[in-house]
Amino acid sequence: MSPSRRDFLKTSATALTAANIAKAVPSKQEDLIKKENSREGARNWQLTRVRPTGFNTPSIEGYCSRQSVQGGENIDVMVSTDPATHFMLEIFRMGYYGGRGARLMKTLGPLNGQPQPKPPTDNKRLRRCKWEPAVSLKIPVDWPSGVYLGRLTTVPDRKSTPYWQSYVIFIVRDNRPADFLFQCSDNTWQAYNKWPDSHSLYTDPRGAHAVDVSVSFDRPYAKYSQIFERPLSIGSGEFLLWEYPLAYWMEKHGFDVTYCSNSDCLDSTQITRCKTFLSVGHDEYWDVRQYHAVKKAIAEGTHVMWLCGNSVFAVSPFSPDKRVITRDGIFSGLTDKEINAAIGVFTKDWRRRGPDESDIIGARSIVPFNGGGDWTCTKSNHWIFQGTGMKKGDAIPGLVGWEHHGAPAKKPGLEVVAEGTVWRGGSTPAHWTSTIFTGPKKNLIFNAAT
Repeated sequence: MSPSRRDFLKTSATALTAANIAKAVPSKQEDLIKKENSREGARNWQLTRVRPTGFNTPSIEGYCSRQSVQGGENIDVMVSTDPATHFMLEIFRMGYYGGRGARLMKTLGPLNGQPQPKPPTDNKRLRRCKWEPAVSLKIPVDWPSGVYLGRLTTVPDRKSTPYWQSYVIFIVRDNRPADFLFQCSDNTWQAYNKWPDSHSLYTDPRGAHAVDVSVSFDRPYAKYSQIFERPLSIGSGEFLLWEYPLAYWMEKHGFDVTYCSNSDCLDSTQITRCKTFLSVGHDEYWDVRQYHAVKKAIAEGTHVMWLCGNSVFAVSPFSPDKRVITRDGIFSGLTDKEINAAIGVFTKDWRRRGPDESDIIGARSIVPFNGGGDWTCTKSNHWIFQGTGMKKGDAIPGLVGWEHHGAPAKKPGLEVVAEGTVWRGGSTPAHWTSTIFTGPKKNLIFNAAT
């Protein structure tokens, strides 16, 4: 085995894709995550009582003033309660913690809650709240990097009145070198966020992929309603649905991982401090600067793992304050034929506004987008399957979907290690491919395809 492959096995983990990368050996810096997860976990961090009205939860809902924050910095939490009432804010760091899944970091309250106004809609359908902060928190310098959920709970003034709950979410980042940089896909969380009623990037009257439509991080995350209803995740974006299982697993095994937001990756310095960059879950919406940052990181020797589907698809530049994203078009991977087929279904104003995403992924989104299928090993003699026992044709049932990557890039040495068919609506087929290729410094770029 070459040194680069050995290093990749030591610093990369994708048990969820059945790759042998999951047999990674944690680094010397694992102690930070191991020690953190040896602390007592919280038995009670999940929501138990929610009261959505459509997509929002007027009884109690909120948002944070920043997507990510470092220790020593301040973050404001904006909260609306209707009717006015007191509430508690409990802040949890998400991880393993002996299987409990989170640790209680701080409890604030009772705090004063009051109704806050829904903002007007501008010409790009933007709804941007300007709520008064309910509380300002200085992040302790000893809080480890991670994804943090704040559980909001109303405090009834009498026993006969029920309490109601929702989440707020933020990321604590750091600047230390680490084996893994776990980039949360919070741009995509926001793109699909319908708060307060039907104001995501997919609800424009012109069509689901219309351009020049904007969304703001200055608003609560609505009830998730793609594919299935998940009211008990309300306020957490898509983190609990698509990303938390990997964070839980990595922290269980003590991997040296640090976390960041999409908005933290607009240049390569955030990425190159770590050995491996992880794109996780549903990482669809990117500023073009993110693309160039990852491309530069690959050129400088960073490993990349695409543990996601439909990645780097929609060009969505940030506003100067990084609190608004606007759909400007798509990256250039789709063929003209695919674009024409999609236009017939979605919208008539698609346009290419970025490079071909397959150059940094190894494959790309394809049309049809949606579907499900089995993740099937097709190159069992490849080193990533070493020790897994997988043989050609062995499959992990139902792993591929909701969206996926196919159409491998024409890159020297690129290998397809797994592939198969997904079925949209149970009848329309599409072909997905899991790929791996070597970067200019023998770094490895793996695409799980889903």
